[in-house]
Amino acid sequence: MGIEKEEKIFEGYLATCNLKHSQQRKEITDVFLSIDRHLTTDELYRIIKKKDPNIGYATVYRTLKLLCECGLCRELKFEDGTSRYEHLYEHRHHDHLICTKCGKFVEVVDGEIEHLQERLFKAHGFHPQRHRMELYGICKRCKK
Repeated sequence: MGIEKEEKIFEGYLATCNLKHSQQRKEITDVFLSIDRHLTTDELYRIIKKKDPNIGYATVYRTLKLLCECGLCRELKFEDGTSRYEHLYEHRHHDHLICTKCGKFVEVVDGEIEHLQERLFKAHGFHPQRHRMELYGICKRCKK
């Protein structure tokens, strides 16, 4: 994955919005892009705080929102009500399996499901724009 490409996209977006690309935003962006899992704002804040205790929670929150606005990540809200953020740039479309006990997320790609969704769109005269599928259950570790 090219973090450099993502950084350039983010820098370009900030420039078009007349926003400064501060050192703190760069640190937050670098950390977020280097971790390939779904993160809450709190989780990212705790990681960032260890590296730079001067970065505030609001700066982390606003930076995540900016990353979403420029298309580098997306905010996911699952049944537990907590917002999580995942990378989007050069990531294949996927759906999620979510453990209702421990909160584990598994990204899944299944061609049959994608084909079925396309058939449903067509059968009902819809033009697809986007979709999201979340399947909830108990993971094998929690089931033991």
